[in-house]
Amino acid sequence: MTTTTRSSAKKEDKDAAPPASGAEPGSKHKPDPEEAKDEVESNKHVNKKAKSSGEKTQKTLEETINGKDKGPKEEPKGPKDAEETKPTTGESAVDPHGRDADLDSESSVPSSILEKGIIYFFFRGRVNTQEPSEVNEIARSYILLRPIEKDAKLTSGPIGDAKNSRLCVIPKKVLPQSGRDRWISFVEKSGVSFEELKNEFLSKSEYMTKTVGHRTTPAATPIGEGVYAITSTGRESHLVYMLTLPEKLGEVQKEIGLKEKASFVISTKNPAYPGTANARLPEGADYPEEIKKEFHSRRWMPTQPHHLDYPNAQFLLVGESSGVEKALEPQEEDKKQGNEEPAEEMEKLEEEDTQRMRGLSKDDSVSIFKDLEVNAKDYPKLQTTF
Repeated sequence: MTTTTRSSAKKEDKDAAPPASGAEPGSKHKPDPEEAKDEVESNKHVNKKAKSSGEKTQKTLEETINGKDKGPKEEPKGPKDAEETKPTTGESAVDPHGRDADLDSESSVPSSILEKGIIYFFFRGRVNTQEPSEVNEIARSYILLRPIEKDAKLTSGPIGDAKNSRLCVIPKKVLPQSGRDRWISFVEKSGVSFEELKNEFLSKSEYMTKTVGHRTTPAATPIGEGVYAITSTGRESHLVYMLTLPEKLGEVQKEIGLKEKASFVISTKNPAYPGTANARLPEGADYPEEIKKEFHSRRWMPTQPHHLDYPNAQFLLVGESSGVEKALEPQEEDKKQGNEEPAEEMEKLEEEDTQRMRGLSKDDSVSIFKDLEVNAKDYPKLQTTF
């Protein structure tokens, strides 16, 4: 894989906290109510495993609906071959303060980068659909964020499990492409370990229903991996990413809206206000008082990373068709202090991640699943074609 330096055009400024449109214009792909029922039912069966574990876990949206707690973890699988070996405990490619050591004494990581880390993109096929042949056969798309320290650099090896990952749901299945596309999404899980992700997200589940009998919810399918940052440009926050895998975008990536690099304006919803009828959760994020006060009675505000540390936190993604230039625009404070530009930091992180993932395996699927400490043979390969 070759690493390229990427550039993009500037996008006009918009007010933060844009209103959420009930119609959510800009895409023909709508959430399927019947599919949502199937997903709730399948999750109910996944989470029924061995209640005797007694381990406390966070509630998902489906568990909130059904008022049921999560079940225990699956039993460990048998030995893996050399290529699939699970990383040893504590192994991590993250050098927590490596970037500061690399920079000269007059510069540092830009203050406009509020958070950075590794991003993974997945989708799950509809119930009993093992290999979707089009977007409409996808139940949901997902974004998995694994934050690292702001001044960290990446070295070789797997990313390591810091038990701080966030699983975010994109009910619209595709990613917003322009300012007309305003998708309400939400945090399904936060502060989760790779083991929890394996048992409660990545794996397939099978169950029986009285009406239709045997049902299978397929395993999650990877469609991309890269680096991300949540940045602030004053009145707005942005979620910006640069893809590392796959090296070349395929049909699946293009249909879902993935690009080599892209950004979205991201705003957090105040749970004190009801959402639109088609995007309302049974429960809002259980924010502490200090976060509630940040909204100052506003319905929306520019997202801060800690907003995403709470299950059921809702956020609005607005497409930025002009690219990442606005999201990575240097701020005056950083210019005065001589700090590194955000684009430079992202390009460094992307190059480090490219080398790191290449070192894990020549196979993109193996690299992604090895990074998440699971056996790639148990899961679908990274999909590029329908």
